[in-house]
Amino acid sequence: MSFKASELKIYFICGTQDIPENQTIQDILTQALEAGITMFQFREKGDKALSGLNKEKLAKELQALCNTYSVPFIVNDDVSLAKRINADGIHVGQDDEAVRAFSNDFQDKIIGLSVGNLYEYEKSDLTNVDYIGVGPMFETPSKSDANAPVGPDMIKQLRQKMGKFPMVAIGGITEDNVGLIANAGADGISVISAISISNNIDNTVNEFKKYFK
Repeated sequence: MSFKASELKIYFICGTQDIPENQTIQDILTQALEAGITMFQFREKGDKALSGLNKEKLAKELQALCNTYSVPFIVNDDVSLAKRINADGIHVGQDDEAVRAFSNDFQDKIIGLSVGNLYEYEKSDLTNVDYIGVGPMFETPSKSDANAPVGPDMIKQLRQKMGKFPMVAIGGITEDNVGLIANAGADGISVISAISISNNIDNTVNEFKKYFK
């Protein structure tokens, strides 16, 4: 599928580990889609994460929801799952499988790569990459393995080197600090808990949307 940087505006990332008790990921995603998220990434991580057929079954359910709203469905890290269910794309980190190892299988798909700093940018082959995820911007409760925050200034530094290359900010982004991200020049924001534990997902998403017209 053709990728547009505008699809990065409100990029929701979620797995079952991010959902409050008494709620389901299907309900949370539906609310987020209704509110107007522009991309969704299925990220199933942690001790209690689903695996195997259970993970694939859930991925297909969430993919079908995204298809209903014409929102790209991205799989985090799990290349074989993304291929099996014909996901719209894959997102990998610096420590995951190298893009060149699977890019031939994703020629008409969206490929995202995490880039946390200038060093990671310099050593990354972006030939087949459609966008980069930059962060963490701020302290984040959602990723136990997250690196130290690099702040919105990293967006500015990468912009100087990469021009208009699509980039989305991630890590600790809230309604209170999203303005700093927008001002730094990001194409959008990736959020987990800001949406998954929001008391009013519609309000949260629409507040974010004000910054990325």
